[in-house]
Amino acid sequence: MTGPDRRAILKALVATFAGLSAGGLDSPVADAAGPSESWTTQTLEAFADTLIPGGRRFPGDVVVAGAVTGPGAVQAGVVGLLASPELPVAPLLPAIAALLDARAVAHAALRLILLPPTLPPFVGLSFSDRTALLGGLFDPDDLDRPIWQVMSLLVGLAFDTAGQQDTVEALGQGHPGLAWLRFPEPDPDGLWRFPAFSYGRPLADLHPNTTASGSPA
Repeated sequence: MTGPDRRAILKALVATFAGLSAGGLDSPVADAAGPSESWTTQTLEAFADTLIPGGRRFPGDVVVAGAVTGPGAVQAGVVGLLASPELPVAPLLPAIAALLDARAVAHAALRLILLPPTLPPFVGLSFSDRTALLGGLFDPDDLDRPIWQVMSLLVGLAFDTAGQQDTVEALGQGHPGLAWLRFPEPDPDGLWRFPAFSYGRPLADLHPNTTASGSPA
């Protein structure tokens, strides 16, 4: 992959992260997928499952390694987030997956690991090898480190905040990540209020010119 392609991917990832931070998308949690899903999807799901592991979705699931029980990033709809047509990174997902698969081939070749020809290379790695490979991708000297850093942030957004959905709707639908983290329910009007201050008292009086949205004057 050439330099300009890397810059295009990173630019799209940063724009995607910024867009999700500004507000949720109307993207449902992805259903459990079968072995017919594309190589791009399988590679991205395996990447997300390595960062935030979950239990296998069905017997014989090789994409989700089943390293732990409970929901992980895949069950939380990470691919639905990344592939949303509202986000600029969606058209570049095949290139990102191909870059990761190329790194998986190199990882396997150096360690004499035989990869199954019917699976994407990254998916063909064991969970321990997936973990070791991703650890190297975040090395300060790795050329593609910024890409994987932003990708990891997006994976975290999907699981920890349901960034692809409205938070109230995600809670109502039983979003796996929010449920696992015991994210608090809002008040009946759909807003979150925190009457118990973490220090036992408010840190400062509300400025009289504070706007209705809570912004400073």
